[in-house]
Amino acid sequence: MPATSVIGAQWGDEGKGKIIDLITDQADVVVRFQGGANAGHTVIVEGNKFVFHLLPSGVLREGKLNVLGGGLVIDPAQLLSEIDQFTERGIDVMSRLAVAGNAHCVMPYHKTLDALREGRKAGVPIGTTGRGIGPAYADKAHRAGIRMYDLIDEQRLRARLEANVEEKNRFITQVYEGEALDLEQVFADAWALGQRLAPLVTDTGRVLRAALDDGKHVFFEGAQGVMLDIDHGTYPFVTSSNSDTLGIAAGAGVSPRRIGHQIGVVKAYCTRVGAGPFPSELFDAQADHLREGGGEFGATTGRPRRCGWFDVPVARYAAQLCEFDGLAITKLDVMSGMPEVGLVTAYEIDGETVDEYPVDTTLVERAKPIIEMFPGWTENVSAVRDVADLPETCRAFVDEICSRVGVPWEILSVGPGRESTMFRNPARRTADPTPAGGVSS
Repeated sequence: MPATSVIGAQWGDEGKGKIIDLITDQADVVVRFQGGANAGHTVIVEGNKFVFHLLPSGVLREGKLNVLGGGLVIDPAQLLSEIDQFTERGIDVMSRLAVAGNAHCVMPYHKTLDALREGRKAGVPIGTTGRGIGPAYADKAHRAGIRMYDLIDEQRLRARLEANVEEKNRFITQVYEGEALDLEQVFADAWALGQRLAPLVTDTGRVLRAALDDGKHVFFEGAQGVMLDIDHGTYPFVTSSNSDTLGIAAGAGVSPRRIGHQIGVVKAYCTRVGAGPFPSELFDAQADHLREGGGEFGATTGRPRRCGWFDVPVARYAAQLCEFDGLAITKLDVMSGMPEVGLVTAYEIDGETVDEYPVDTTLVERAKPIIEMFPGWTENVSAVRDVADLPETCRAFVDEICSRVGVPWEILSVGPGRESTMFRNPARRTADPTPAGGVSS
């Protein structure tokens, strides 16, 4: 199969990093196609924790080309910081990475404006990460952005920054009463970053199309999740890019016909970071159990995540939108010890029962969850490596999720490590349980 995609089917933080890491041993190329440093993938290998914000998860394996596609907005300082951190841990990132020249850059004024604007978007706080993602995408739409190609061209960079910094400073000082940025400092810092990144910058769309033509396995790695997609999520409480499979073609520069096998990643429960409607949210000891047991604190922000039961209408909506071929269900171990586990099977909205997810966010805000409870399991399942050894009630819960969502499970995860995983098809199991390139403990 020429391509595979792994996409979060909830509000992000579903455990995509682990799933991607598990099966990238079968890939030749691993691609991030949207978002920016507001993403947070965590991968644990042999007890060693790796946190990704921009780098594709495939950098942990030798012989894999990792691509940051044109659909991203890249913070050059964050990217280099991440490269340096991984290099210090024995991962040869520079030889494994290519960066799209047409990807846009997050500049210091984007982060400044992001912080100043938060809470003033139509009077609604969105709960952004403050990483400048939204303002960078806005400049892209305004045709005022700085692309990676510009970052490595001194004359072009200066000319574009002269126009942008002057305009942004007017907003910063006159509208938000902030402190103006120094043009010369912004230019000097950006040019220094561009010089370091220049060897990586290329036409990645051409690289990917050639790889697919050669029959290589290309792996598309999603960030955030379907419910945070700017067009199809809980707008305006969303990210600034298309974080579902619909964003792959444009963000990577390949035909939609080449996308191939699609895996949707879901937790056995739901979480959400920041503001926005979240019908399945719990506010009691059950939420505390999920948050503490699942380590539900943002990899990027450290913010505690809101927790709730698995939301069937949300997952079914994501599955229908993306046409997932299979589900990867993560964090089944977190629910161990709960006498009952719940599924939100429908909503009550204005006195009516609704079993399909409503695209109108105002309806979602009024939705009251209709919850069905199922027997839980007391056994600690984190050591289980065969589906047949899972408690009967756990297997029944998985079957209930898949039946109601309409997609079979492909991968089950019962812990953060690579080894804590079960595959429906044993051929998908990773052959190499250790990180390539070596990891210092």
